Amino acid sequence: MKYVSLVLISHSEEIVSGLKKLLNQVQPDVNIAVAGGNDGEIGTNAFRIKEAIESVYSEKGVVILFDLGSALMNAELAIEMLEKTDHIAIADAPLVEGAYIAAVEAGLGKSLSEVVRACEQAKQMVKVARS
Repeated sequence: MKYVSLVLISHSEEIVSGLKKLLNQVQPDVNIAVAGGNDGEIGTNAFRIKEAIESVYSEKGVVILFDLGSALMNAELAIEMLEKTDHIAIADAPLVEGAYIAAVEAGLGKSLSEVVRACEQAKQMVKVARS
């Protein structure tokens, strides 16, 4: 794979499916896998997350973005189940804004650490200025 890949994790399959569709329109060359929901219900599944990581894994790296706390726990569990854990980073970033920035930066050919750093800066983003 030519670029850093993304894995999007949410308790809702619809959220990550829609986000992937948006990101593919912005940056169609970046590989994006999703792991949302748990057997048609709300939740996350470590095995699905593992499969998503494996489906886009490369030496360029994989950035994992997630929505809520238990998604982080399942992402960490999924990584523990993998044979190859190099070049995988979990970003501490808001899911939507972080994923958007990550897709753009990855598409520019940035390294794994550069993509993570950029998407984590989304936490500082001011969307509405208050006086």
